[in-house]
Amino acid sequence: MTAATHRAIRPPFRKAYSFALITAALFLLSWVGQFVMQMIEVANDAEEHGAVFTWAEFLPQFFSSTFENWQSEFLQLVWQAMGLALLYHWGSSQSREGGDRVEAKLDALLADRGIDATAIDLEIARRAGAPTGRPEGIPAEQ
Repeated sequence: MTAATHRAIRPPFRKAYSFALITAALFLLSWVGQFVMQMIEVANDAEEHGAVFTWAEFLPQFFSSTFENWQSEFLQLVWQAMGLALLYHWGSSQSREGGDRVEAKLDALLADRGIDATAIDLEIARRAGAPTGRPEGIPAEQ
């Protein structure tokens, strides 16, 4: 594939990375909002106590609250992702239906519409290149 062909196939940057760009924009907007609101709060607290707002006192407090927030959010996200993966791996009833139950439902729907499920199984096996021409579990007709 040439570089020109590769460029023609790839979508424009904004379209290809739109989710990441929107997420980054929302992140920056919320972080700037946190910065401004916390700066106002620290300045008001300093004024109430007769002190002067200083960046040296504000920045450590701002980064501390930022990292505390991120730690909480990442811990929650990691637990959700890892917990979901773990439960899915274990075959939790909340994560999926059993394959036999889904296949039984599908067979019932096909039978209801007068479609032969065995013929579909044979076609799937044929396309997958099954050597016998029959999917596993289906005996040869005699």
